[in-house]
Amino acid sequence: MTYKRNQIEEAIARLSDPNSQHPSSDLRMRIRRLLELDRAAGRKLRSKDAEEANFAFFSDEGPGSGADVSFSEYESFALLNALILMAHRWPASFAVSVMRRVRRDLEREHRRILQQDPNKLFDAKAILERARPGALVVTNTDPVFIALASKMPPDPDETQAVPACAVCHGEEKVNEFIRKIGTTPVTFFEVVTLAHHLNQELRKTFPRPRGRG
Repeated sequence: MTYKRNQIEEAIARLSDPNSQHPSSDLRMRIRRLLELDRAAGRKLRSKDAEEANFAFFSDEGPGSGADVSFSEYESFALLNALILMAHRWPASFAVSVMRRVRRDLEREHRRILQQDPNKLFDAKAILERARPGALVVTNTDPVFIALASKMPPDPDETQAVPACAVCHGEEKVNEFIRKIGTTPVTFFEVVTLAHHLNQELRKTFPRPRGRG
């Protein structure tokens, strides 16, 4: 299933405010900026560099001026994660670079995540039973994390190379990533619950013809 941009904006807005009727102008501007940066960077399909070979939020090259663009559910999810990075004060260009680099692994995990039984995945008793002192606090039984090694978020006007980043299935994979990075600070956030919540909100939306609203 694919979605129009207005559907993605509405679904993401409702994740923050279930009563939201319309996405804010700021949210729409941030999403537009992410899409423009991703498209402007282009891609080189034969490149061995994931950042060069992949779009972060598109499946194909641009269809041309005036044409509607549809997004896969994964691409909607990728936009949500890029917005989370921006909310942590990383600039849009940084977020686009990260999502390009993790696309192959994150898209595969996203497909697997949505095939899981939500009743088992969000079983409160099972989640509580898995909790232990010192463990990461999660809201599902099979967490997946986006992890990246970096210093504190840079000034928006400062140029910074995208650090090592990875998609980690389970807490042990996060720990392996941390050990590999060494003393460099690591930022990570869990995405399974987000994927299911976004899926639910997207299904409530309807495409709006171009030029309206």
